[in-house]
Amino acid sequence: MATVRLWTDDDVAQDPAVKAVFDDIRRVRKSDFINNFWRALANDAATLKRTWESLKAIMGGEGALDPLTRELIYIAVSAANGCSYCIHSHTAAAKQKGMTEAQHMHLLAIVGMASETNNLVTAMQVPVDPEFLVGA
Repeated sequence: MATVRLWTDDDVAQDPAVKAVFDDIRRVRKSDFINNFWRALANDAATLKRTWESLKAIMGGEGALDPLTRELIYIAVSAANGCSYCIHSHTAAAKQKGMTEAQHMHLLAIVGMASETNNLVTAMQVPVDPEFLVGA
């Protein structure tokens, strides 16, 4: 259960700032569907707008990474952070962008391996090899 109100389309129609963001989400995604994340953020129009603009630029704008790779990274970070909502929504988005079941299972294997080795190296406090230091 959400800890904040999820805005209905009737609620949105009463707030021009929220309506403008929802209209842009619909336009960019070419869909009438507005998911619960945005409906929850509608409680703070400034956060809604800022988050949408950032997400639109990073996940949909020009960049060195292709759209599927971006979604795979989002799934991995969401798994590391334990965000069930984002795992589900970005897995759906990755599938829409062409992710195969084999790619999904390989991604999950990598996430699991990275989690294991990250926890081991953190627990052992292994110092970073000088050869691995970048940007110094």
